[in-house]
Amino acid sequence: MKAQRRYDIDWLRVIAIGLLLIYHIAIGFQPWGRMVGFITSDQPLSSLWLGMALLNIWRIPLLFFVSGMGVYFAMQSRSWKQLIQERTIRILFPFAFGMFVIVPVHLLIWRSYYGMDLKYNWAPGHLWFLGNIFCYVLLLAPVFYLMKKYETGKIVSLIKKMLSKPWGLLLVLAALVAEVILIKPIPFELYAMTMHGFVLGFLAFLFGFCFVLCGDPFWKMIQKWRWIFLTLGIGLYIYRLGNLGTIHPGFLLATESLSWILSVLAFGSLHLTKPGKALSYLSEAAYPVYILHMIFLYLGSHLLFPLNISVELQFVGVALITFGGSFGCFELIRRVNFLRPFFGLKVTPTKPNSELKAFPV
Repeated sequence: MKAQRRYDIDWLRVIAIGLLLIYHIAIGFQPWGRMVGFITSDQPLSSLWLGMALLNIWRIPLLFFVSGMGVYFAMQSRSWKQLIQERTIRILFPFAFGMFVIVPVHLLIWRSYYGMDLKYNWAPGHLWFLGNIFCYVLLLAPVFYLMKKYETGKIVSLIKKMLSKPWGLLLVLAALVAEVILIKPIPFELYAMTMHGFVLGFLAFLFGFCFVLCGDPFWKMIQKWRWIFLTLGIGLYIYRLGNLGTIHPGFLLATESLSWILSVLAFGSLHLTKPGKALSYLSEAAYPVYILHMIFLYLGSHLLFPLNISVELQFVGVALITFGGSFGCFELIRRVNFLRPFFGLKVTPTKPNSELKAFPV
C-alpha cells in the first residue's frame, strides 16, 4: 500500500531551507563571517546572534532527518534502481552543476569585493550537503529496501516497537552522543565538509527513515511528549547563552539538538498538515532557490556594504536582494524545461495553461 503523503514533512523542508537562507544572510553581519568565506559588513549586528545560536546546532541535522524521511516515501513507488537513478538526476546532477557553475560565480563576487585576482575556482560550497545525501542514498538503499521487504520481520518490528516509545529515543540520543564523543567536533556547528557533518548527517538520515517507517505510533508518541522536548531544548539553549565563550560538552549539544528536532517534528505533525498552493509553490522553489541564493547574497553584500547606511538597512537590503533575486530566477527556471534539471526539478510536459507541479519527494 502506498504511503500517504505527509504535508508536515514538506512544510518542514521548506521552513528548514528558509531558515538556512536567513542564517546565511545573518553571517554577513558577524565579525567571524569572513573566516567561513562570507562577505562581511564593517558594522556587525550582534543582536542577530541570539537567533543564530538557537538555530546553529539543529538547522542542518533537521535537513538530514527530513531527507531520510523523503527517501521512505520515494521508495513506495520505485525499485532500488529507479531510486538511485532518480536521486542521481535530482541530487548528483544539480550538485555537480552547482559546484562547477554556481559556486564559482559567488566566489568571483567574493574575490572582487576583497580586491583579489579574479580567477575561476570550483568548490562544493554551500551545496556540500547534497553530496552527503547522495552518498547516504547509495550506502543505505540496500538496507532500506531490505527493511521494506521484511517490514513484518523481527528486526523491523523491534525497531518500530522501540521508536514508538519514549525510551527508544534514548537509543537515538546515544548514537548522536557517541558521534560527538568519538569525533570531538569543535565547534559542534561546523558541519560543512567535515567528518562530524558526514557522520551526524548519516545518523540523522538513517533515523529519519526509521521514524517514518514506524508510522502513527511514533508520531503520536512525540506529539504526547512535545512539551518535554521543547522545555529541554529551551533550557539547554539558555544554559549555552549563560556560558558563552566556553566549550560546551558534546553530549549536551547533541541532547539539545535532538530536543529541538523532535519538538519541530512533533509540533509540525500537529499544525502543518494542510496542502495548498503556497506549499506546492514553495516546495518546488526551495531547491533552486537554495542553489542560487549565495550569488544574490554576495551580490547584495558587494553592493550595499560599502554604502554609508545603517546596518539595519544593510540587512534588510541584502535580504531583499537575496530572496528577490533567487525567486526571480526560479520564476524563469520553472518555465524553461531545459533549465529545470540543472536545479533539481523534473522536466514537465508542455501543456497550455497547465499548472506547474512540485517535484515529488
